[in-house]
Amino acid sequence: MAFVSFLSSAIRLSATFLYGSTGEIITEKAGHLNLGIPGVMSVGAAIGCLTVFKLLKAKVYSTILLILLPFLATIVAGGLMGLLYSFLTVSLRANQNVTGLALTTLGVGLAGHFMNGIKAESGIIARASKLYSNLFGIGGDNWFVEIFLSHGILVYLAIIIAIVAQIVLNRTRVGLHLRAVGENPATADAAGVNVTGYRYVATIVGSAIAALGGLFTIMDYMGGNWEYILEGFGWLSIALVIFTLWRPALAIPGSIIFGGLYIASSYIKGITFAQIELIKLLPYVMTIVVLIFTSIVGSKKAQPPASLGLNYFREER
Repeated sequence: MAFVSFLSSAIRLSATFLYGSTGEIITEKAGHLNLGIPGVMSVGAAIGCLTVFKLLKAKVYSTILLILLPFLATIVAGGLMGLLYSFLTVSLRANQNVTGLALTTLGVGLAGHFMNGIKAESGIIARASKLYSNLFGIGGDNWFVEIFLSHGILVYLAIIIAIVAQIVLNRTRVGLHLRAVGENPATADAAGVNVTGYRYVATIVGSAIAALGGLFTIMDYMGGNWEYILEGFGWLSIALVIFTLWRPALAIPGSIIFGGLYIASSYIKGITFAQIELIKLLPYVMTIVVLIFTSIVGSKKAQPPASLGLNYFREER
């Protein structure tokens, strides 16, 4: 049953990439290239863990509060990171690439600072992690149950958010306006669409969603144990955006593929450390292949938003 275990683990890890990629897709659809996602995920995880720690130290043992309050704190932390990015790139018109990289550096540093303060008592957080991995999960020896129904609530929430994002982007007026802002902000502005507002909201919402990927990784996948892996997972999430051609629905199977490739080395016996690291590079290689293929095909539906990474100057309209 090694394959069942492998597929179940791949689906579980996929939530990390799905949160990150869905959040970044929403952001990029508005024309913002937020390379700060690794930092956003790191801060989201740290604030969520810190909230769990404070609640347990205050002897709050309510399952609802131990899940809901860290969840809300993570969303707020991610949203604030998105707000900072938006202020710098929309209001101050800073370079998006530089700002994103600075946000990653800031986020990883802040997360390390927050977590170092409670590192000596990290076992407290680990004890609470079972609440995340077991809530809504169904136990049993059936292969179907183990693969699809044994996961915690945050795994299923990631899938729901991706589906909702797909519907909003393609079936609603809000999604139409958002895509117009990403394709041609000057035309959208002339049509009465608030370009600044849409870019702010898309980036804040996208960052809040991405931050949940950090909370899931530590509180569910890592069992409450803090490790500096979120920066790498954040970059994989950004790569997944390209791999899935900026479509949240495709990010669902895409994230499972990425999750499977990342853990594949654990199921292969007799390989060296160098070979393990090479296997973990496969998601990036696949992304490059997809990027080359879509560039050759030239289909508009397979291309990023036309104004991605470009600041909008209304006076130049």
